[in-house]
Amino acid sequence: MARADTGDDDGQREIKLLENPNGQWTARDLRVEISAQGETREAALESLDAVVDAVTGDGGHEPTDEELRELGVDPETARSQGGELPDVLK
Repeated sequence: MARADTGDDDGQREIKLLENPNGQWTARDLRVEISAQGETREAALESLDAVVDAVTGDGGHEPTDEELRELGVDPETARSQGGELPDVLK
């Protein structure tokens, strides 16, 4: 298991890295209890870092109009929805 400084109170991050039977890799942050996969060990660790950053509030951003358009979403429509979630997400 790898340990790296995360700035937490104890200064440690514990990660479990597993090679799956299909050749993919799974990295799991044992403190945050989140997993991510990748085709290589490095890809799994990079994915895990991105997910942990997003979940702990250190990553992500408000999508730009261009990003919304690339996804086929009209920016004006998306922003006029208010804070109400669709029923399927409640």
